Amino acid sequence: MEPRNQTSASEFILLGLSENPEQETLLFALFLCMYVVTVVGNLLIILAISSDSHLHTPMYFFLANLSLVDFCLATNTVPKMLVNIQIKSKSISYPCCLTQMYFFHFFGIMDSVLIAVMAYDRFVAICHPLHYTTIMSPCLCGLLAGGPWVFSYFISLTHILLMVRLVFCGNNKIPHYFCDLTPLLRLSCNDTSVNKIFVLIVAGMVIATPFICILASYACIIVATMKVPSAGGKKKAFSTCSSHLSVVALFYRNTIGVYLCPSSVRTAVKEKASAVMYTVVTPMLNPFIYSLRNRDLKGALRKLVNRKITSSS
Repeated sequence: MEPRNQTSASEFILLGLSENPEQETLLFALFLCMYVVTVVGNLLIILAISSDSHLHTPMYFFLANLSLVDFCLATNTVPKMLVNIQIKSKSISYPCCLTQMYFFHFFGIMDSVLIAVMAYDRFVAICHPLHYTTIMSPCLCGLLAGGPWVFSYFISLTHILLMVRLVFCGNNKIPHYFCDLTPLLRLSCNDTSVNKIFVLIVAGMVIATPFICILASYACIIVATMKVPSAGGKKKAFSTCSSHLSVVALFYRNTIGVYLCPSSVRTAVKEKASAVMYTVVTPMLNPFIYSLRNRDLKGALRKLVNRKITSSS
């Protein structure tokens, strides 16, 4: 048992992506541009879907939820990094660190589960088209969208409750640009075996399980599509899934590498690179992936922009 008079660190130092001042200036400009694109892109998707009645369908409802989560995920990490670079201070208080960690896991879990929900939506649309409206009822859509929020809340809260029992009495430098769970566990003076076991359990529930469900959904989709007699029908079926598959590849390629690969093959550099991909790059690219390949969404975005231009002139 740890001594009762042992004190814990009151703040941490986020070392960021680079300690070179010249590189930090370049990173500030790059990440500021990426964050602005992320905010504008995802908010435009949400506004376009909410303002166009033709897009009030389950697929676009889940896409709007995904855009909201992507916006929040990027906002949880990037602004703090930009502020730290600008004011030349890399410190973050212990409560702020835990808060950032909580919301990072909250929105990260939401992202993973929502992507799996969207795969299920495509499965029903392609494999059971005649019963799509009946199966994807407003009640079920509400449960599929609202359930992950509740689930994510309790999982993220458990992470924090397990973290607050730990003591950080030595090195307080985090080799990362935000407070992530794995780097923090390495700094603890306590036995972190319980935390690590819970990380593996959660990774299995929110990364491996959704990914397996996505693979199963697309296996059924491929089988159903192969039975379509016309080449045009096959092309249309695959085109409706291409955007989602791109998002799946972007998101799970990096999260699996960080949370499911053995720690012996992970390094701080690899962890930071993967974190940049799923906290900054993926939320930025998702609006482009969906809008560029979707005629209805492009039309709604065009109407939204034209309406704003007309109202301002």
